[in-house]
Amino acid sequence: MTIEAVVFDFDGLIVDTESAWYEALAEIFQEHGAVLPLEMWSRCVGASHDVFNPYDYLEQVLQKPIDLVAIKALTESKHSLIMQERTVRPGVEAYLQSAMEQGLKIGLASSSTRSWVEGYLQRFGLLHYFSCIRTADDVAKVKPDPELYLQAVAGLGVSPSKAVAFEDSPNGARAAMAAGLYCVIVPNSITATFSFDGYHMRMNSMADMELTEVVSALLAHQ
Repeated sequence: MTIEAVVFDFDGLIVDTESAWYEALAEIFQEHGAVLPLEMWSRCVGASHDVFNPYDYLEQVLQKPIDLVAIKALTESKHSLIMQERTVRPGVEAYLQSAMEQGLKIGLASSSTRSWVEGYLQRFGLLHYFSCIRTADDVAKVKPDPELYLQAVAGLGVSPSKAVAFEDSPNGARAAMAAGLYCVIVPNSITATFSFDGYHMRMNSMADMELTEVVSALLAHQ
């Protein structure tokens, strides 16, 4: 068996946008005299607000309607401010470069929108690495449904069993495993506290191990 492709998640894995969302939302809740429990917010990480909607939850806690448009705009403003200080997570670009040098096909599967994902990839100069990008715009259901990964590997022209998914969230890992890919989790500062159902390998950072070592380790334990 060989590995022919790597497929990356985006939010929280390539750039840690996820902890920034939690920080922004937690601040909003605090300003309203409420608390957003991390374990509740974790339900929608790597998925969508269909699973858990923090704005609906805020209304439930306050027991009164909120100005949804204003609250969302404020959350986005706070998130943008936090993201000005964020950059690509350690080891990510080295993995992309290594994959390219090894002749591996490179894909991306994200529950976010295409404009969101490609905007950040362009900002950090990473867009050119990806041969196939699949986002919420392409599927009926996002993660933990496997469709994003199935579409990504199909777009790359490889079998799921010959591809490695890199994920940071339980919902993302569920999607990758259900699609039949090898799954390597690299949790961020927030998702490191979450419980994962299944995966093939766990790392704290892509800077801890070279991509060639990861591939070798996965193939050795198949």
